[in-house]
Amino acid sequence: MLIKAGVDISRINRKIRKALPKIQNVLERYDEELIITSTYEGTHRDGSLHYGNDAIDIREPEKKKELFLSQLKAILGSDFDVILESDHIHIEYDPK
Repeated sequence: MLIKAGVDISRINRKIRKALPKIQNVLERYDEELIITSTYEGTHRDGSLHYGNDAIDIREPEKKKELFLSQLKAILGSDFDVILESDHIHIEYDPK
């Protein structure tokens, strides 16, 4: 797992922290590394779960993005939202 310079993962929600190995395992299927690009720092939409330490952004894989997304959603379960943004993947813990 790599963390982009300036990103602080110390405050992320325990549920997200426990999900990091699962995320990494899915990425490893594509010979990719988990790179966390944002947590609470930076500018996010109003009401973003980033500000409550319930969301992270990761670098998207270079290949098979849609397959990766479907596998990631399946392994994380319904308490997580996984969203492909324009230049990253947003993952948030948001139980319904």
